[in-house]
Amino acid sequence: MFRGLGHEVALLGDGRELIERLLERAPDLVFNFAEGQGVARSREARVPALLEMLGIPYTGSDPLTMSTTLDKDCAKRLAASAGIAVPRALVIPSSAGCDAATSQRKEYHDPLSWLPFPVVVKPAWEGSSKGIRSRCLVKSPEDLPDVIDSLHREQRQPIMVEEYIAGDEVTVGVIGNDPPEVFGIMRVSPVMPTEHFVYSLEIKRDYRRQVCYECPALLPTETTTRVKMAALQAYSVLGCRDVSRIDFRIRDGVPYFLEVNPLPGLNPEDSDLVIMARLLGWSHSRLVSAILDVALRRLGMDAASEQASRLAAAAN
Repeated sequence: MFRGLGHEVALLGDGRELIERLLERAPDLVFNFAEGQGVARSREARVPALLEMLGIPYTGSDPLTMSTTLDKDCAKRLAASAGIAVPRALVIPSSAGCDAATSQRKEYHDPLSWLPFPVVVKPAWEGSSKGIRSRCLVKSPEDLPDVIDSLHREQRQPIMVEEYIAGDEVTVGVIGNDPPEVFGIMRVSPVMPTEHFVYSLEIKRDYRRQVCYECPALLPTETTTRVKMAALQAYSVLGCRDVSRIDFRIRDGVPYFLEVNPLPGLNPEDSDLVIMARLLGWSHSRLVSAILDVALRRLGMDAASEQASRLAAAAN
């Protein structure tokens, strides 16, 4: 697609290969979609930090935002500081391991003193529903320690236990800078009605059969306004740039912030942002071009003069 716009394109790769390529020949711009490897909460910040150190412009958010938004607890605290509603939650440190969950088993037996059940149990440093499966919806305190233990072993990171917000799930696409704009609100609903819907990894992998996507979301006007305001507030307080996808659950007309993805997937078939754009009549190329254009404007790089530029993509 970038070649069709007149750019010379190179895939930069990962790790040592990425560093060597950047030192050998610095591109004019990097279109960044590198999520990093491993489980460290700063992994999405590695490529932006490297590019800043080398003075190479890139699309998307900076290292601080990448680290902050990958840490769900940190992102929620900042969102709450801006007056955005967030679900009640507790983070169980990975260093605590299984013993912590077991030692708190008595506390889990009294949900009114801690969190209302059901709760959603999820890795604290992941996105795109990684680690969130159907078993992560826990309906009784007795079942909670075993789910926490299992996720600790599998994900090797802190685990968040979060209040389940009953209501519509929506994801919001935001593009731009100074000012950013909400370009779409998409409601995600199960094909078969269920009492407790969780947009889990299993459902995402079978989305054609299990999920209905509605964009624009047919919400009451007042609720739509609240969602837009909350999305733009979250985008601002978390320091997002160029593009992000922000997830909410709506209860009694109030949007509750779940997380923000400043590196939203751009798979032409099944990424939520792309599905949203498609339902709004945007082609995949139009979406990617829009992200590139707002980044060029932010950087003060005239899009017209960059048609023959060397544009590289960092991904891992």
